[in-house]
Amino acid sequence: MKMIMLGEGLRDQRRERIKLTRHIILLVMCLTMCGAGKSMPGSQPSAADDSGKPTPAGKAASNPNTTQNAAGEIRRRVLVVNVPVTVLDRRGFPVIDLTQNDFEVFEDGKRQNITYFRQEPLPPLRIGLVLDTSNSMRMQMKFEKDAAEQFVYNMLEGQNTRNKIFLETFDESSSILQDFTSDPDLLMSKIRDLKAGGGKAMYDAIYTACETKMLNSGPAEGTRRVLVLISDGLDVQSKHTLDEAISMAHRAETSIYTIGNSMYGFSNPGDKYLRQLADETGGGAFFPLEKEVGADLETGYLAHGTINDDGSQNIGLGAQTGIYTAQRLMHLADALEALGRELNSQYSIGYTPTDQNLNGTYRRIRVVVLRKGVRVRSKTGYFALAQP
Repeated sequence: MKMIMLGEGLRDQRRERIKLTRHIILLVMCLTMCGAGKSMPGSQPSAADDSGKPTPAGKAASNPNTTQNAAGEIRRRVLVVNVPVTVLDRRGFPVIDLTQNDFEVFEDGKRQNITYFRQEPLPPLRIGLVLDTSNSMRMQMKFEKDAAEQFVYNMLEGQNTRNKIFLETFDESSSILQDFTSDPDLLMSKIRDLKAGGGKAMYDAIYTACETKMLNSGPAEGTRRVLVLISDGLDVQSKHTLDEAISMAHRAETSIYTIGNSMYGFSNPGDKYLRQLADETGGGAFFPLEKEVGADLETGYLAHGTINDDGSQNIGLGAQTGIYTAQRLMHLADALEALGRELNSQYSIGYTPTDQNLNGTYRRIRVVVLRKGVRVRSKTGYFALAQP
């Protein structure tokens, strides 16, 4: 009887050991499976791409279209492009009665769906006022400063404005004399103290303004970025080329408006560069000192002469004689006033590109207005770069 009881006791102990072993195996398997969903120290968690398939560890971190938060969640960026648009009639008046249906937007030749359209309130302006203070501008300096002061006041009227302006000058080098501000008095005090200097490095000034100020002026989709350049367009000692200056303006999504201030009656080789800067960045070129007297509202030059016998406006006044008078220099302010009208009458168009790949390529934008007899100025493109 004792032998039988001893055998049954051994069998009971064996069964308990088997149960314990099974529990240990199950526990190890559970820990292993739970640990598989956690990354080892220093490794990247896996993610899923747009198709739902697993993405290799580390791919999300290198993909500029996605971000990863502290919890390991993968978020996809959606690119939105803002396009400020100016529409002018044949006389240079801003056209302000258009609707969304009057516009079409193309990116690299492909039509895009407009996601928002507005006239008011417009995104705030970030303006760089770039003044030529080289020796060749010495005679024009007083009128250039007066015109710049009036422009600053008009664009920042009522000190609660959301617009901001910075001031840059250039001769043999460029200098930022005043950072972005909405205080017109502060800017005007800096403008009054300007003096003519040495050489002329215009392209460097444009490059610096776009790289150091415009690229750091807030989200491109939430601002309108504009450089206003007053110069004769000549450059004699820049380290950067014209193409490099334009390329940096493209990168900063900045339109350049140029105001030519060369003398009446003289051909100026710099005019073509001022036109190129404006045309290739979606801005405008104004030449108030070379235009014949008339009612050209785009340049801002209105006739102050008498009426000819045939009823036409007087185009005498030495317009093509080379006579250099204070009366004509005053029209620098007229041109800047016309520019201000344009900026205050823009449309803001936004779209989500069909190509959402942030691969750093330059995308060209073309805006078409379906109304006949109008001209369009708009941002010419952007670089598809991931924002920090």
